[in-house]
Amino acid sequence: MSILGQPLGVQLMAEVWECDPEKLNNLKTVEEIMVGAARKANAEIREVVFHRFEPQGVSGVVVISESHLTIHTWPELAYAAVDIFTCGEHVDPWIALENITQEFNAEEINVMEITRGMKNLKRLRKNKQ
Repeated sequence: MSILGQPLGVQLMAEVWECDPEKLNNLKTVEEIMVGAARKANAEIREVVFHRFEPQGVSGVVVISESHLTIHTWPELAYAAVDIFTCGEHVDPWIALENITQEFNAEEINVMEITRGMKNLKRLRKNKQ
């Protein structure tokens, strides 16, 4: 273990562009893609909640034992904001994201990876004084 400790999890925040607008606007399709991505990543699904907005767009969450997968779609922009947060070592958020982007036929993806639950070195030093 490093001085900073082991992370609790990894969070991917993805900007997913040039997706199939029809898929992005179909509640059942979005839900199936997100649940399928969780399964492919080896996550244990706990709850699934999705909502379709009028005139367009879908938002939803797949709550997993290891944290969550969320999505918010803008079909008119062929865009989806995707957040995948996983804890532990047996779920791979990158597999989930790859599945999501493939299923939506995305042409452009920008991803930020954040390590979650790392100890703050400043706080660690302060507490030792």
